Amino acid sequence: MHKSPSCAPLLVFDLDGTLADTASDLMGTLNHVLTSCGVAPLPLGKAQFLLGAGARALLRRGFAAQGVPLEDERLEHLFRQFITHYSDNMPGDTCLFPGVVAAMDRFSAAHYEFAVCTNKVEAMAVKLLTGLGVAQRFRAICGQDSALIDGKAVQKPDPRALLYAITQAGGAPEHSIMIGDSRTDIDTAKAAGIPVIAVDFGYTDVPVRQLGPDRVISHFDALWDAVASLGAQLPHR
Repeated sequence: MHKSPSCAPLLVFDLDGTLADTASDLMGTLNHVLTSCGVAPLPLGKAQFLLGAGARALLRRGFAAQGVPLEDERLEHLFRQFITHYSDNMPGDTCLFPGVVAAMDRFSAAHYEFAVCTNKVEAMAVKLLTGLGVAQRFRAICGQDSALIDGKAVQKPDPRALLYAITQAGGAPEHSIMIGDSRTDIDTAKAAGIPVIAVDFGYTDVPVRQLGPDRVISHFDALWDAVASLGAQLPHR
C-alpha cells in the first residue's frame, strides 16, 4: 500500500554508493560466492566497476571479471546464496556516508519527505537501513523486486521503478528530485523526467560529471544548496 498523497517535495535516494558505503560488504559477499565455486576473489578496488545494478548483475560481472562463464540456472542458485550470506552479516562494515543524517535533519525541518529507490532486493534494503538506524525516515523503500508491471518486476534504469517509488511515498514526479551515484541513477531520472543530483564518491567507472546529471556534489553538506538551485522544480513551503 502506498502512502497517502503528500504535498511536500520528495527526495528519492539511491542506496549503495549514495546513502551508504556498502562496497566492503558487497564485495566480501561476492568473494564468498566466488571462492565457494573455486574462483579467485576480487580486490575491493574493483567495486566501482562491478556495483550499482543489483546482486545478479554483480555476480555476472564478478564471474566475468575472472573469466568464468555463469549460466542463468546457476546464477539463480548463486543469487540465493549471495542474499543469504549478505543478509546474515548485515550491516557488517556498512556505514552511512558523512553528512547524511545532518542533511536529512535539515530537509525534514523544511518539510521535505524521503524515499529510496535501489536495485537491492527490497527486504535487504529495509533490513540494512533499519540496521543503520534510518529506515523510519523514509516514506517508501523500494527495491528491484518492488515495482511489478504486468506481473514482472522492473528495476532501474527503467523509469517506472523510480515513478513507482515516488507513488509509494505519496509524492508527485513534478515535486521530486533523484539523488544517485551512477549512470543507472542518472539514466533512470532522465527517462522519468526528474532532476537528478549525483554524488561523486559512489560506485561508477566513469566520472559522474561526464554522465550529465543536473548537479554534482562531493559531500552531503552540499545537498541543500544543490536542491535549492533546482528549487523551481519544487513547491515552496
